Amino acid sequence: MKAHHLNCGTMRPFGGRLVTGEGSYLRAAELVCHVLLLETDDGLVLVDTGLGLGDVRRPDETLMRRWRLMSRPVLDEAETAVRRVEALGFAASDVTDVVLTHLDLDHGGGLRDFPNARVHLSAEELAAATRPGRTGNDRVRYPDGQWRHGPRWAPHEATGDEWFGFSGVREVRPDVLLVPLFGHTLGHTGVAVRLGDRWLLHAGDSFFFRGELDPRPHCPPALTYMQGRMEAVRELRLANQDRLRELVREHGDSVDVVNAHDPVLLRRHA
Repeated sequence: MKAHHLNCGTMRPFGGRLVTGEGSYLRAAELVCHVLLLETDDGLVLVDTGLGLGDVRRPDETLMRRWRLMSRPVLDEAETAVRRVEALGFAASDVTDVVLTHLDLDHGGGLRDFPNARVHLSAEELAAATRPGRTGNDRVRYPDGQWRHGPRWAPHEATGDEWFGFSGVREVRPDVLLVPLFGHTLGHTGVAVRLGDRWLLHAGDSFFFRGELDPRPHCPPALTYMQGRMEAVRELRLANQDRLRELVREHGDSVDVVNAHDPVLLRRHA
């Protein structure tokens, strides 16, 4: 299996150093939507989708104004997953499966661009995103216009095997696993991919900044604030960060860990 690391949605929030931990406080920061494209023997697999063509062309329909003012997305069509796939010489129809860490608007925005793909995610996340009467953060994070086309949902219960101490792990395709990392949302998962003799764990939004996995964890204040504001279950989110630090400490020779929005981690692995 071969993995491509793609940026499918640049964001430039104000705050500079408060967001990135370095440089000036006055400049715009840079965040990314880190998506994986996996080449397998029987098709392509996307891990998350970032923002999609519909979000870029008609942002008022799916990207709430409050989120746009805060995140300041670039909205570049060339950065959408479908255009990234095409730039690599593939067609959208070559993507047979999408595996989501969760359904936040900057993770599931590209689903409409791959309407025939099976969409794997935790059953808990699908239930949280599609329940009626969503209010508050859930109205912002789960715009149902991104999946009104009727995706081929493939929900998975958080029961199954163990993987480096994580339980309830489900294999959704050969060498592609859903790893429960609940907390940021009610059904948030990581996606583990075996690449040769190593594993790559896309941990989604279970942490926002690379320094959070250091032995002495640290995170810029603006990202710390945003994690707290968007969390669904604080105790689970913090407990899973502890488990990720343990994973890096004890199995860093076998597992690489990335997240969804840190541009340094994207460039390091790209």
